Amino acid sequence: MDFVLALHSHLPYVLNHGRWPHGSDWLCEAAVDTYLPLVEVLNALEVEEVPSPVTLGVTPVLANQLAHPTFARELEAFFTQRLEACEEAIEAFPQSNQEELVPIAVYWRGRLSRLRRLFDRLDRNLAVGLRRHEQAGRIELMSSAATYGFLPLLGRDECIRLQLAVGRAEHVRLFGREPAGCWVAECAYRPRGIWHPHPDAPLRGQRPGIEEYLGEVGYRYFFCDAHVAEAGKTLGLYREAEFPDGLLLAAEDPLDFPATRSPYQTYQVSPRRDLRTVASYVRDPRSSRQVWSRYHGYPGDGAYLEFHKIRFPGGLKFWRVTGPDVDLGGKQAYDPNAARARAYGHAAHYRWLLRAIAEEERRAGGEVIVAPFDTELFGHWWFEGVEFLADLFRGLQGAEAPQPRSASAHLSERPSSRAVELAAVSWGANGDFSKWLNRETEWTWQRLWPLEDRFWDVAAEALRRPETHAVLAQAARALLLVQASDWQFIISTGTAADYATERFLRHSSELEALLDGLAAEGSGGASAGAGDLAAAGGLAAELHRRDDLFPDPLPALAAALRGAGSLAAA
Repeated sequence: MDFVLALHSHLPYVLNHGRWPHGSDWLCEAAVDTYLPLVEVLNALEVEEVPSPVTLGVTPVLANQLAHPTFARELEAFFTQRLEACEEAIEAFPQSNQEELVPIAVYWRGRLSRLRRLFDRLDRNLAVGLRRHEQAGRIELMSSAATYGFLPLLGRDECIRLQLAVGRAEHVRLFGREPAGCWVAECAYRPRGIWHPHPDAPLRGQRPGIEEYLGEVGYRYFFCDAHVAEAGKTLGLYREAEFPDGLLLAAEDPLDFPATRSPYQTYQVSPRRDLRTVASYVRDPRSSRQVWSRYHGYPGDGAYLEFHKIRFPGGLKFWRVTGPDVDLGGKQAYDPNAARARAYGHAAHYRWLLRAIAEEERRAGGEVIVAPFDTELFGHWWFEGVEFLADLFRGLQGAEAPQPRSASAHLSERPSSRAVELAAVSWGANGDFSKWLNRETEWTWQRLWPLEDRFWDVAAEALRRPETHAVLAQAARALLLVQASDWQFIISTGTAADYATERFLRHSSELEALLDGLAAEGSGGASAGAGDLAAAGGLAAELHRRDDLFPDPLPALAAALRGAGSLAAA
């Protein structure tokens, strides 16, 4: 039996959109807490000759930022700021009778300096480190929609094709090879059928299933939650209360997840014989919740670094979780060595859990245990999580079962032969689309759907006119940016609704202005539209300097236009 660990990495486009709290600092924190430490442990495992076949998803919009010179400059400034905060803390703590925190400040100084040197060795380009490990066959990189658009709710087939085609092209540009797997945004799936998700949605009639778009561009597999394949109840993203208490769960612990299909199999989803078969991996509830749950899984251990208590100025953390009911004022000093020992112990327990599941499910015909997580859980939210992963792979080396494998390696050895019909769901709260389409966010879709129509109404003609290409390319970037599922998600959670609202309105207004220029040029010929097109050209150049992502979206745009209607007619 195999074990597929899938990590999904994503952040929206934040470069050149401020620093704190939701600008480039957001990206820099993820890089310092998660992405650089992950490359560091992959390097260490390589030296130790320990296999680490992680299936690592990096969304194209994130990969673009990690490879961008602007990010390199922002991260350098971030390192400087944090190291200055270390020096300030080392001097300040004795003066405030907090001498016990000085060693932790020294620990942070050493860690940050080490990660900074690693970044320099990667030529200040994180994509370089990941690409090298894939080329060596140690990990597998998968892609996603260009800006993590919520595919089931996009109003045009061309929009879904554009998201997937631009995303795939960007992945090839940055990582050098075609991805076999696609992490569909939010594990959101919609089957073939009548599409009308909201009373104000345009009438489209019969539309293809998401797997058909994936197969059309060449993807071999994607991931879904357990309830999508009727293999159990949704875990959700942030629903903790439904789980029993206790950090260490017995392998036979009852889940009360009624299953009609096993999550320990892969399934064929594509209904069309002329498309490459698309396989679906199903998230295993038992192995996933043990790591995923902050309150009832490993991340809630009292020895681990407390995420929510931060020292200002500086942004450093000096305290540990201490206990589940301890308020921030009662948190005790962090001990990196004690936390490291707990991560080692939890990795040993997790290996035991995986082996128990493998033995039980092997007798029932199970073939694979699938544990997908947000990459940022490890390091950012659960600081010790990256070392936990390293210890997990060290312990699984040479094990009879389960064998760690990449998603593609498993499919190559055990091709899926079971067909399944999936429901329209996501891995969000409630297991449906309501986190992205609800009373707080419906206005975004009411504005986006007409913009999609306007874009495609002018795209074909603009593509034939070289003088409009710069404006059309920037309009495509603006369309992709406004389609990012992050804006609706952030609005729904309420954590930074003003920021998400402002970003959505900014990109949609800019897209409207660019489309005005393209429409005027297309309607009146060279003279009637010249002024509007010139103004749109100036705006496009200005926006390109700020939103400098996806170097050439026009080939993907042309492909999306060529494919329009072919799937729906199948």
